[in-house]
Amino acid sequence: MYKVILIDDETIILEGLKKVVDWAAFDCEVVATATDARQGAVAVRQYRPDILFTDIKMPDMDGLTMLAGLKSEFPRMQITVLTGYRDFEYAKRAINIGVTRFLLKPSRMHELEEALRIMTKNLSGNTASPHGAGTVEERPEESPAGNLIVRSAVEYLRVHYAEKLTLTVLAEKTYVSPWYLSKLLNRYTGESFSSLLNNTRIEKAKELLEDPSLKIHEISEMLGFNDVTHFSRIFKKTVQMSPLEYRNSSQ
Repeated sequence: MYKVILIDDETIILEGLKKVVDWAAFDCEVVATATDARQGAVAVRQYRPDILFTDIKMPDMDGLTMLAGLKSEFPRMQITVLTGYRDFEYAKRAINIGVTRFLLKPSRMHELEEALRIMTKNLSGNTASPHGAGTVEERPEESPAGNLIVRSAVEYLRVHYAEKLTLTVLAEKTYVSPWYLSKLLNRYTGESFSSLLNNTRIEKAKELLEDPSLKIHEISEMLGFNDVTHFSRIFKKTVQMSPLEYRNSSQ
């Protein structure tokens, strides 16, 4: 049996899909449902489904980033999007990420069945894993999905660098697991999470050090460092001079 997960913020749609579709006829079983993207990502990692039906227009989520995260981490998983979001460019980008079908709500039964037929056919032709999409790739392959995840992660980091950021927090924002995000960052940027964060903070520090009214300990706090000593150590390791030496040299 192929394992299926359904994600939609409307409970009535989830219940309707579970009851109306003859899942057994397609050798499928609904193993979990979720009403938001975060719950859905947790369920996907727990059950490692072969098939995912999901909305992409739910509160507090970036639909494309969620799809990219799940498809990148679980590349063999078949995904059908069910949404009322009528945007051709958005649909095109979703398909480019690796979505199998993009269906508009309300979807007709024959559309759902066609999507299931295509997804199960794709899975039956996949001999690399005994359970289709359920196995995570050992090495993240370069793909539109992986690229989007890294770009989203780096963009988030550049905006929120002053916060108490951790790899786990950043992974939650990009809908992948921390270890997988770490692999993606290393593969696409050649840097670790901590290195990217520190480099982003140091580049901002250089800008702030040009303002003589700002004390170095104030800059350290503005950048999110725990203390000025740690900031000075990271700065010197990166720039080959202390913050004070850099300030003096740039004036």
